[in-house]
Amino acid sequence: MSTTPPRSGSAPARREGSVEAPTRHPIEWRTAEFYDRGALEKELERVFDICHGCRRCFSLCNAFPTLFDAVDATPQGEVAGVDRKVFWEVVDHCYLCDMCFMTKCPYVPPHPWNVDFPHLMLRAKALRVRSEGLKLAERVLAATDAVGQLAGIPVVAEVVNAVNASTAGRVLLEKTLGVDRTAPIPEYHARNARKRLAALGTVQPAVGAEAADNARPTGDTTGRVALFITCYGNRNAPELDEDLAAVFKHNGIEVALLPQERCCGMPRLELGDLAGVAKLKEFNIAQLAAAIDAGYDIVAPIPSCTLMFKQELPLMYPEDEAVQRVASRMFDPFEYLMLRRAAGLLRTDFKASLGKVSYHVPCHLRVQNLGLKTRDLLQLVPGTTIDTIERCSGHNGTYGVKQRFRAASVKIGRPVMQRVENARADHYASDCPMAGHQIQSGLAQAGAPEHPLRLLRIAYGL
Repeated sequence: MSTTPPRSGSAPARREGSVEAPTRHPIEWRTAEFYDRGALEKELERVFDICHGCRRCFSLCNAFPTLFDAVDATPQGEVAGVDRKVFWEVVDHCYLCDMCFMTKCPYVPPHPWNVDFPHLMLRAKALRVRSEGLKLAERVLAATDAVGQLAGIPVVAEVVNAVNASTAGRVLLEKTLGVDRTAPIPEYHARNARKRLAALGTVQPAVGAEAADNARPTGDTTGRVALFITCYGNRNAPELDEDLAAVFKHNGIEVALLPQERCCGMPRLELGDLAGVAKLKEFNIAQLAAAIDAGYDIVAPIPSCTLMFKQELPLMYPEDEAVQRVASRMFDPFEYLMLRRAAGLLRTDFKASLGKVSYHVPCHLRVQNLGLKTRDLLQLVPGTTIDTIERCSGHNGTYGVKQRFRAASVKIGRPVMQRVENARADHYASDCPMAGHQIQSGLAQAGAPEHPLRLLRIAYGL
């Protein structure tokens, strides 16, 4: 549904008396109209005209300044005078953080103007992928499973890490894949998280028979967790999953591995590769639903992955019961632990204080509307104070590593970097490890970030 917006340049007002929560409509990605270029450009102009008349989102990302500068440069100061090539520049600068929809825009559904800027950008990206395909660099950067498997082979991992750490290697990456030579890129580990956790005695869940006996109502916890390790956690930061397993076991929570998993699909969603997302969904949902049937909750340590299963896949597949069931049993680690605390089941036998912690809240965690669960739990540690930063780090998936967008990503993240630097805290942390390294890249004296799960493990003395 859409209605005619006000004349461009006027500041439209929020609908009088509305107290309804924002509503997300299903993504109609399997319809022909979704890929109709004429209909898309008409909708882009309609929404851009509303954004131009409001401008509340000017400070969120570079999509909005790109649009507003282009409008202001036209003789009439209207969206109608903007070259359509600029429309696609705006699309390129949107990395689907969702912050405009969740925190700024007064015209999201159920408002009759029906503005969903991120999903309109997704539609534009999807049309371009369908009509033009993905470039080689995009295919490589989104192929987290394949790249991780190759780069994680013993010896190969050492070579990849050495090349990535060299000046010549970074120049090569920049020329071939467009990865900026100054951007933080992760190491690869041959001894990945799956191997490490298996060595600790973590077992695969037995699925099927006990489903009826172990079912729990939505919002409760079973105390049995199947861990969605994530691509990044498995190959690039295996200590993240180790820390999660240690903290959960200390709290009497059974942690098990899924028999198999693949990328959650967020890197492909950010590119508009919805066919690629669909293939990953078919594989993962079968694994996750089977674990839930066996009485397990699902926990993933990367906010983007939990968001993918909680929001994006349910909107892509509103009719799929298994997708909806997985969404209802998918948890962020600190969300899960605070639910346990509400039930009187969280241990507070902390052995060490953390002092002052500068804590960054990633966008993909904020838009899950969980509240500040990580902050709330860390504040339970005696002798600990938390300086909470609710701004974008500028990493944003592959956006922050691309040479084309690197300067913009650093500009977006600069306020966060300055807050961390000025805090002079004992630790700085982000629930998103990639955001943590983005922050590190902008610090004059760059100590390493520590994930909140590592901080919690330190506090427990584990």
